Amino acid sequence: MISTRSQMPAGPRLPRRDVLIVFGGLLLVMLLGALDQTIVATALPTIVGELGGVERLAWVVTAYLLTQTVVTPIYGKLGDLYGRKVVLQAAVLIFVAGSALCGLSATMEQLILFRGFQGLGGGGLIVTTQAVVGDIVSPRERGRYQGYIAAVFAASSLGGPVLGGLLTEYLDWSLIFWINLPLGIAAFAMSFVLLRRVPYRPRPRQLDLVGAGLMMAASVALLLALSWGGRRYAWDSAEIGALAAGSVLLWGLFGWRLVKAADPFLPLTVLGNPVVRSAALAGSCCMGTLVGMTIFVPLYFEVVHHLTASQSGMA
Repeated sequence: MISTRSQMPAGPRLPRRDVLIVFGGLLLVMLLGALDQTIVATALPTIVGELGGVERLAWVVTAYLLTQTVVTPIYGKLGDLYGRKVVLQAAVLIFVAGSALCGLSATMEQLILFRGFQGLGGGGLIVTTQAVVGDIVSPRERGRYQGYIAAVFAASSLGGPVLGGLLTEYLDWSLIFWINLPLGIAAFAMSFVLLRRVPYRPRPRQLDLVGAGLMMAASVALLLALSWGGRRYAWDSAEIGALAAGSVLLWGLFGWRLVKAADPFLPLTVLGNPVVRSAALAGSCCMGTLVGMTIFVPLYFEVVHHLTASQSGMA
């Protein structure tokens, strides 16, 4: 295994007081990204009731996760090239703009499109925050700070559905997106002031936009085949067959790109690490279960048991 420590130039560490100040601001950014993944859950049945399109319900979450996943490695490389501060600020601005557009959506198609745009910013919030922690904290201490970050995710997992249910039931579902504006403004101000303390050590990288595009196209084709099969088209129809074949072809091209690119979208040296590979597989199973429950459990409570949005969030 290639040691990454030898590839990274050593730089001055921040004093502990500055580390705590910067990390406190980073927790706000982390909360902004984590809360958005849970606050939407209990509002989905109400959104469908107003905008229609129950068959496209999952895409409100899937569109966000898809674009977020694709741009996450790109944000990491942009941070190496241009510094964490400017990249994090750009991510916050895109996320806030996407939140505002989601709040203004009048149709389900618009909401899905704007959720995808919001994910373009959301993908940079968590990964850039993690990268800053790596810049200011020594490897020996990172476990403790990861515990603080995990606490933020736990709080958002508990509070997000409740807050989303309360806003949806007593005010309006669009507020689950508008609430990101004050949080985003505070996060942007924090990054502008505090991240000037973080040392910037540029590292030459290449952006594999072709690889990112192939991954997104392959994923979309697969998801469309799974979503439309048995509903809009028969499973043995030419349309579903074309989508499935197209997805297989695109995934094959994506794999070829990972082998041939000088700086691929997903470095094979990283994926070849058994620890990373096992953690990624375990994380995929956990996130798949969590996202599925996030979408369908509130729907089950509100449609089958006739709970209100706030009661569904508490449940």
